[in-house]
Amino acid sequence: MADTQRNPTDTSGTLDEALERIHLSGPERDGWLSNHAPMAIEALVRHGHARVAHRWLDTYRPKLEDMPGSVAPVTARNWQEALGDISRVADWTAFFERETADHPWRTVLAAWWPRLLPGIAAGATHGVIRVGHAVRTLLEGEETAPRVGELAHALGYWAARHQPLPALERLAPAPGAAAALDRVPLIADQDGGIRSRFERLTGFPDWPGRAPAGPEAARAAIEELVRAATHRYATHGHADPIMLVHAATAPNAVLRTLPALPSALWTPSLHAAWAATAAVTSAYGPREAQPVTQHLTTAQAAQRPQHPQEVFERAAAHGDDHTVKFTDTALDVGDATALVAAGRAIELNTPAW
Repeated sequence: MADTQRNPTDTSGTLDEALERIHLSGPERDGWLSNHAPMAIEALVRHGHARVAHRWLDTYRPKLEDMPGSVAPVTARNWQEALGDISRVADWTAFFERETADHPWRTVLAAWWPRLLPGIAAGATHGVIRVGHAVRTLLEGEETAPRVGELAHALGYWAARHQPLPALERLAPAPGAAAALDRVPLIADQDGGIRSRFERLTGFPDWPGRAPAGPEAARAAIEELVRAATHRYATHGHADPIMLVHAATAPNAVLRTLPALPSALWTPSLHAAWAATAAVTSAYGPREAQPVTQHLTTAQAAQRPQHPQEVFERAAAHGDDHTVKFTDTALDVGDATALVAAGRAIELNTPAW
């Protein structure tokens, strides 16, 4: 996939400062909506927009709520009873803060990834997405206290919102990720919140079918899935422009995390990534697609696609958190259709300012 990074190490210190501000807040607001600040800020800084990070956070901060109070400590002995209990989010965060203080963050991640992966739907997939942004920062830059702390907050949120999908039928196999997404059956009643929608899921196409021939094949399949889901947004994102970005950003979070994980975890990560993408597609996908050609600019139609950083400039100026995060994923894919998809997100979502 394309690599369009500008400033992954952020020598300005802006990311650390912003994370310290963000960690004064809880991971949700209004009872369910996820705190997107750490993910959006990380993407803005990574793509060279550190100068607007604090202004963006100043605008977003009034939406946030304080971290809930502690109920009882989560420990190595009782963690299973606290899994999926959002009232324990402060306890989970404190647990992972202790774990990452006592052990290398990679060790903590490797231990907890297989425990959390079955609940990848947690918080509308924002648990894994937040982890993916945190891990990318740690892999590409300094392991500062705020960045390790962000991983603790991300893992804590995922654990507190842990949500397994219902038992699903394995439908006929599909030859590729794009075809598999085309064959995902939409739930009959696309109404209500994401938790109730996920309860109505019945089955997904069997993809990738055969077990991958090793970790690298699993990684390549996740990369294919991210590309297919990103491209699909260009033609299907109109159905729910906010929720459908997660069909691409969730598997991309998994992809970003792989280098920090033992290779034995890569194949189960592929299966979880596919489940997340298929679930969002089934719950929010439209009955009809809109042709990509309807959304091509004159330059793109003439085979002169915009430079990726120009597209991110537009997303940063737009300011919507989902748009920024989706554009970040589109730039990872990096081809012309992905940039068109990012343009669709900019068009379809409401600007933040």
